[in-house]
Amino acid sequence: MNKTTKRLLFAVLILLLFLLTVYFVLAFYYREGFSLNTWINGVYCTGKTVEEVNSELLSHTEAPNVVIVDKAGEEYTIALADVDYRADFGSALEAYRQEQNPYLWVDNVLLHSRRTLAPAVTVDEEALRRAYNALKFVQTEQERITDYSLTRDTEGAYAFTDGLSDRIDLEKAFLALKEIVENGQETLNLQESGCYYEITPDESQKTLRNLWKEIERFQTCDIVYCFGEERHPVTAADCASFLTAQNGLPVQDEKGNFVLDEEAVAAYVQSLAEEYDGYGRTRQFHSTRGDVITIEGGTYGSKMDRKKETAYLLEHLLDPGVHTGTPQTHVPSYEREAFCYGKNDIGDTYIEVDMTEQKMYYYEKGVLKLETEIVTGNMRRRMGTPEGVNFVYNKQKNRVLRGPGYASPVKFWMPVKGGIGIHDAGWRKEFGGDIYQTAGSHGCINTPKDKMEELFDCVQIGTPVVMFY
Repeated sequence: MNKTTKRLLFAVLILLLFLLTVYFVLAFYYREGFSLNTWINGVYCTGKTVEEVNSELLSHTEAPNVVIVDKAGEEYTIALADVDYRADFGSALEAYRQEQNPYLWVDNVLLHSRRTLAPAVTVDEEALRRAYNALKFVQTEQERITDYSLTRDTEGAYAFTDGLSDRIDLEKAFLALKEIVENGQETLNLQESGCYYEITPDESQKTLRNLWKEIERFQTCDIVYCFGEERHPVTAADCASFLTAQNGLPVQDEKGNFVLDEEAVAAYVQSLAEEYDGYGRTRQFHSTRGDVITIEGGTYGSKMDRKKETAYLLEHLLDPGVHTGTPQTHVPSYEREAFCYGKNDIGDTYIEVDMTEQKMYYYEKGVLKLETEIVTGNMRRRMGTPEGVNFVYNKQKNRVLRGPGYASPVKFWMPVKGGIGIHDAGWRKEFGGDIYQTAGSHGCINTPKDKMEELFDCVQIGTPVVMFY
């Protein structure tokens, strides 16, 4: 063996001895701490002791919120910071450290050792119970009756309270909460944790439940009154008011049908008429001149046939076909018809007669189609044109209008209230202004011939005529 070879061999031995020394020194170093490239919960732990890592992990650990989820998916939150939350990673860290073989640290040179650990958690049990008892679902469950009950709600409809189904075992739920908190979990599902139970109803309770099913079906009424564009459904509360009751419960006949209170049904129809009938109503009208006019009287407006509607409801309310959950519009019967229906029964097509301004306007679907000066009833002779909401009830051409001491031929005649109407007045050369004060008509609305012809061709019989000063 030559000199060069000996030197090379010696150098290799020295290197091996150095590497072995480094290996055992590091193995000794890692014996009391975590091995090379160890990460726990995102913290670099190489060479650190359990105490050091525990302290560092706790510095990044905040008291979490625990969420309790009920059967309906409603969530209730408890902040563990309020119940003396304490965490400690010591036991988990020590167990993991002992899993590591300090002599195998070289395995981690190229591979990272990553681990997620949960802390051991403790809370003040009394504080946790107080926070738990303050939750809404706990209070609701404590207040629930262990029975069925049938009452009327604030709207007047029958309401059923089921105190037997979906009960929550509150103590079992608390113990489940305590367990998940101690296990470091943050969500408790009451249903999955088996916290619900049922109470078996007795025969009287079953009878009450079956009665509720019939009431619930009856209160699901499909009848929707149609007043023009407006809809007025018969509500559950309305249906409840139609039932004859005894000792707080609806009365049934020998066939099991509900007994209707005819007076209550008639009172309901009366309330509909008062709300939607236009005939005789006092109206608020937005005039073309810009102000809001209060108008009483007139011949225009609908009037519901209350007897027929009462009979309709008495006949149909017990029909299963109107309690299916599918709305059915119903147009009521009327003693008097109108051009439009609903609370704003004047609508957007009407004639407006402003007797103070001596102007007449015709609106069609909300668009001003005609505007003209007019002459209304003679105020000095006490023949002033009456106020009110009337309607065009006829249309005629080439009429002779007759009255005490006069016979006036006209080309176009549209009566709106008795013998008062809108017509042309060929004998007049001027319209508008103050003419009506001293030289007005006998009560009719005198209109220039060309404007009257145009209006006559546009207006339908039944069109509202709003007349005011």
